[in-house]
Amino acid sequence: MDLPKGKPAGRATLALDAILTLAVFVFFTWILRSHVPSNDPFFIWLWGAVTASCLAALFWLALQMFRVVLRAQLEAKARAASISAPPERAE
Repeated sequence: MDLPKGKPAGRATLALDAILTLAVFVFFTWILRSHVPSNDPFFIWLWGAVTASCLAALFWLALQMFRVVLRAQLEAKARAASISAPPERAE
């Protein structure tokens, strides 16, 4: 098995992942507030945020798995195209 030739994640990719994960966390915190069985606003925000942190972590893992699978498929497609391409003739 060959080792990867390039860096799998650069600074821009990590920053994008962090921004997307933070946006998902804020969205789920806002959505999950209505599902907390409490009248105290502190506990409503606390348990909404605790639950949203688990969902945001799951989103981050899914995003990483998506990137790995996409990269592997693109590399396999490029490898298959280079193997099936006819060699160039020098005339």
